[in-house]
Formats: sequence, structure tokens, C-alpha cells
Amino acid sequence: MENTATQSSVGTQQTEASSAVPQVEVSSAGHGHVHPGARSEESGPAPSSNRTGLTIGGIVVAILLAAAIFEGIQSRAKDGSELNEATQRAAVQTVFTTKPSGGSAAQEITLPGNTQAFTDTPIYARTSGYLRHWYADIGAHVRQGQLLADIETPELDQQLLQAQADLLSAKANMDLAQTTSVRWQALLEKHAVSKQETDQVVSDYAAKQAAYASSQANVRRLQELQSYERVLAPFDGIITARNTDIGALIGTGSGSTPKELFHEAAVGKLLVYVAVPEVYADSIRDGQKVTITQDANPGQIIEGTISRNSNAIDQTSRTLNVQVGVDNASGQLKPGAYVFVHMKLPSNGSHTFTIPSNTLLFRAEGLRVGVVRDDVVTLVPITIGHDFGGTVEVTSGLSPDDQMVLDPSDSLISGTKVQAKPAAKEKGL
Repeated sequence: MENTATQSSVGTQQTEASSAVPQVEVSSAGHGHVHPGARSEESGPAPSSNRTGLTIGGIVVAILLAAAIFEGIQSRAKDGSELNEATQRAAVQTVFTTKPSGGSAAQEITLPGNTQAFTDTPIYARTSGYLRHWYADIGAHVRQGQLLADIETPELDQQLLQAQADLLSAKANMDLAQTTSVRWQALLEKHAVSKQETDQVVSDYAAKQAAYASSQANVRRLQELQSYERVLAPFDGIITARNTDIGALIGTGSGSTPKELFHEAAVGKLLVYVAVPEVYADSIRDGQKVTITQDANPGQIIEGTISRNSNAIDQTSRTLNVQVGVDNASGQLKPGAYVFVHMKLPSNGSHTFTIPSNTLLFRAEGLRVGVVRDDVVTLVPITIGHDFGGTVEVTSGLSPDDQMVLDPSDSLISGTKVQAKPAAKEKGL
């Protein structure tokens, strides 16, 4: 009974308390609205509905706060990932690359040469006497057969007169011997003379014939010497020297050294002699075209052709003597000029390439080139044919599509990851 009464009493108090608390409506936003007219008559503990509203609001705030924190964490994680990727990219070395040139261009070597006239000869006198007059001086262009000088030969003239007189005497003796021979042969048929006497007469006629022929030859010899009184140009050319003057004694005796009267050179065609080093000797071919330059006219390029070579290596200089023919009809070159001959030598084969010298790596194990394959460097061994200075000829080790590292660092090793960029020339800039 007491329990029943107590519960009843408690229930009554809760009812009264409920009627005294204002009615609050919780909206979806979590805020309560107090109905008008609802007043709290006395203070007391917060009703359960109010605590529920506050709890929901706190949960909403917590959710919003957690979402903001999660978004911040996610943003920081993304920024960190991007920074890590940028750092990794920055850590990869950037290199410039180039490709081998297809094939190996012909090598050009430049060698000094000396020019000579195609025909260059001194002119001597063939008869003794005194120079009467000269008609051509140095630098004169002369034609073949043109008169250069006259020589006065009084002694020779007298010798010729004497020889001509001896010829007349020999002819008279020969004619008399012929007549005597005919007569004696006729008498022999009549048995008026002996056979021995007839043979002697016939033999005398033969001797007189030989003497006459000898006199004829002597006259022709002296006439030939007399013709050398006129010094003539042996070919078309230029007089490069005159070593005589009017009144000079001209001697041709066997006991004295003949004196050069003139020196003539044919400059319509010149010969250039070049000493080619032994290492290039096998690449020289007759008929090969070359170009010639000279310091006197740097912008002038002259064409020439290898006409022949000695086919032997000089044991002193270890060079091959090569002769180059040059058409010089315009006189652009002068005999004796110092020139430079540019020769193109063939490459070593069709499987060779030309690469820049700044791609080479000199290592203890040999010559290497850094080749980028799939963004990884591989040091490839190569074999060099010829060194052209700025470029080198490679005979083995590379393919046409290899991307070679330009200006590689000494620390570059195989397996290094790099970021390859074509050089400006590869881009066509």
C-alpha cells in the first residue's frame, strides 16, 4: 500500500512538473522554438527534450568539424604528394641529346703544295758567237717559233763556206771516178785491160762517192748550226728569265758550261706537287677531284685533278708524292706559288656515323658514349675511325636512332635515370 501511494505521489509530481515546463519544438536545424504563452513558473532541472536537442546539435557540429578536419588532412596529403613528385622530378638530371649523323661524310685533308709550270725549260744556244740582238724580256708571252735573239757567228759562217767548197771538190772527183769506171768496164769486155785494174778503178769510184756524201753531211751540219743563230721559242709560254745581253759571248764548247740565255714556262696548265702522309696514301686515286686555295687570294677556289702519283712512299719523309693538274688558261695561278690542296677522302664504309666530339666519355675501360634508352643512361663502347676535330667518325657501337648525351658529366654511369631533351639542332631551331 505504501509503495502504491508513493508511486502515485511521484506520478503526480511528474505531471505537475510537466505542466510547468514550456513546450519546446525541435526543428530540423536543431533549434528549439518555444510556443507562445509557455512560461516557466519555477526553475528546475532541464527537461529531457531540451537535452536531446542539445545532443543533436552537438553531433551536427562534431560532424561538420570532422568534415573540415578531414578535408584539411586530405588537402595537406595532396599537397605533400605533389611536393614529393616535384622533388623526385627535380632530383632526376636533365640532359640534352642528339642523334648520330647518317653515314660518315667524306674526310677532307688540307696539305701544302708547290706549283710548277707544265713545261718549264731553260733555253741555250747551240752555236758559238756573240749575241747580236734579243727580242723578248721577262714576262713576255711568246708563241712557239717566235724569234727570241740573234747570234752572230762569223767563224761558223767561214766553216760553212769551206765545207761547201770541199763538197764541190768531192763532187768533181766523184764524177771523174765514175767516168773512168765506165770506160774501164767497157775495155774489160774487149779484154783490153785486166780484171784487177778494172776492179781498182771501180773501187776508186765508190770511195769518191763516199767522200762526196761525207762532204754533203758536213755542209748540212754547219747549215744546221748556222740555223741556231736564230734563237726561237720552243713552245707557247712566258719568258721568266733573260740571262744575256747584246754583245755577250755565247759559248757551246764541250770544255765549258753552257750559259742559259732565256727561261720559258708554259703556264696554260700547271702542276701542283703534294706530299701526302702515309696514313692517307691508300685513299689517293688518279682522276680524283681536289680544290686549291692560296693565301694571296683567300676567296678564290681553283679546281684540280690528281693526274698521277709516285706509287711509292718516300723513306725519309714517309709521304706519297702526288701530282695535281690544274687548268690555268686564265692565269689565276703562278708557277712557284705556295698553295693549299684540299682532298676529300672516302669514308670507311656505309655503316659508319659522325658524332660530335662533346659526346665522348674517356674511361679506363675505353671510349664510351652515353645513350639514353627509356630514360635510363647506358654507357656504350664505340670504335673511332677518323677524328675530324669537332666531330669524329664512329665505325661500330651505335645505331641511327640512339639518343646520345651531349656534354656528359664525368660522374655519369650506366643506369642513371635522366630526363632527355633534344638539343636545339634536333628541334630544328
